[in-house]
Amino acid sequence: MASLCLNSLPVPPSSLPRKPTETSLSSSYPSFLLHNNNNHSGFKPIVVSGDPPTFVSAPGRTILAVGDLHGDLKQARYALEMAGVLSSDGQDLWTGGDTVLVQLGDILDRGEDEIAILSLLRSLDKQAKAKGGAVFQVNGNHETMNVEGDFRYVDSGGFDECNDFLEYINGCEGDWEETFTAWVDVSERWKEGRTMSKSYWGPWNLLKRQKGVIARSILFRPGGLLARELARHAVVLKVNDWVFCHGGLLPHHVAYGIERMNKEVSEWMRVQHENDDNYKMPFIATRGYDSVVWNRLYSRDSPDLVDYQAKQVYSILDETLQAIGAKAMVVGHTPQTIGVNCKYNCSIWRVDVGMSSGVLNSRPEVLEIIGDKARVIRCKSDRHSELEAAAYT
Repeated sequence: MASLCLNSLPVPPSSLPRKPTETSLSSSYPSFLLHNNNNHSGFKPIVVSGDPPTFVSAPGRTILAVGDLHGDLKQARYALEMAGVLSSDGQDLWTGGDTVLVQLGDILDRGEDEIAILSLLRSLDKQAKAKGGAVFQVNGNHETMNVEGDFRYVDSGGFDECNDFLEYINGCEGDWEETFTAWVDVSERWKEGRTMSKSYWGPWNLLKRQKGVIARSILFRPGGLLARELARHAVVLKVNDWVFCHGGLLPHHVAYGIERMNKEVSEWMRVQHENDDNYKMPFIATRGYDSVVWNRLYSRDSPDLVDYQAKQVYSILDETLQAIGAKAMVVGHTPQTIGVNCKYNCSIWRVDVGMSSGVLNSRPEVLEIIGDKARVIRCKSDRHSELEAAAYT
């Protein structure tokens, strides 16, 4: 049976009724249905609003949240298999049916399979839609850093993968989606060849590393192929009554407008800017300690807080959730050494466990949300245990 301590906890009732304000699905952006021709679950179709996706209505769906992956394909696969959405036969098939999967950002840096993970998630999204499900990603600070050209945390293998990927796409004649989703399989063969050559061609490897830096710049600069791929994703995503973001949402972010933030970040990533000096960065979302992707206010425990007492943080969180019309928030960004956990009467869930070998190499964990109940999946057997939690009214 699941433990009530952390593995299975309900969402807290708000002190005041939370009503959506500017976050209604009848927003300025048109809504669209995800393809679900093969959906036999009987649930209503998933409705997505915003470009990039900002508000998602997914009636009756189980929601799974996965934290920071940082270029570790092996650990990413393990987490997805454990959650029951990825086949364990090495075929990378979606097995989640009509489940909705949300990845909380920071796929980039500290690992050597970053593009392969992006490729895998894109492939799973396509497969999930055919089954009535969906895969969403939110961008984290390491995604925005790479688009800015900040490569301080790039693993040497990450530069190699960029060089390989650029060579690979230059030799492909298919459309982008087909080419991109195939990379997760192709990359393993390229990496094997690269590993074999390292011991024989030292000087060539140095040149190849320099080429890797150039390749990464080409791919991730605003308007680059991978920057445009990241531009498909939001920095804030609301699915049913739950809001997902990498660092943390604050009241002034909601007042600014989350659709507006998402659109501004997406446009910055998608378009090459002829005159960078005249282009205004989407600062509120991507820069500064209290921006959406950098904020750690909700992820640090009380002893780490300097400017706020716990009750003040809880008040800020509650104000934010009321403003956006959500019951709870899910964030990544700050590794939790005790595993996935919640705080402030479970109004905030922290799902970054540092699973990448480039961070803590910890055991993967996944948050499962069913209606207004949530629990932590820490092993495959947890998927089949009862979700013990009383629903809030």
